[in-house]
Amino acid sequence: MSQQRASGSFQVKLSPLAPGDAVEQASGIGRMSLDKVFGGDLEAQSKGVMIAFRTPVQGSAGYTALEQVSGTLAGRAGSFVLQHNGLMDRGAPTLLVQVVPDSGTDALQGLRGTMQIDITEGQHFYTFDYTLDEQAD
Repeated sequence: MSQQRASGSFQVKLSPLAPGDAVEQASGIGRMSLDKVFGGDLEAQSKGVMIAFRTPVQGSAGYTALEQVSGTLAGRAGSFVLQHNGLMDRGAPTLLVQVVPDSGTDALQGLRGTMQIDITEGQHFYTFDYTLDEQAD
């Protein structure tokens, strides 16, 4: 099992979802649907849900998201789930995007990894460091 790297770009569409209950409405926590199209070493589409909160302090916020990615990674077809944990602390971002363990299907069974997301001049790019269990070879 060797470390591999995939990279490319993606397009993302976020759409607000209606608040689900009174607690959600009163908390200021919002939900959005997440739709992405990946290109490059990962040719895939994803669907997911993001939960976010923005504080009254400029540049401070937090979000978490889960998205199911379906397509091909380095020629291997299947799907997997990414979990996001992001914070903005007065404009300073931290983001951790990881494959949910054992979420890989088909030729992506045993997939593990982390994804870095970069936004440059409005374009979204990813770098995905991953491993696959031997059984997936």
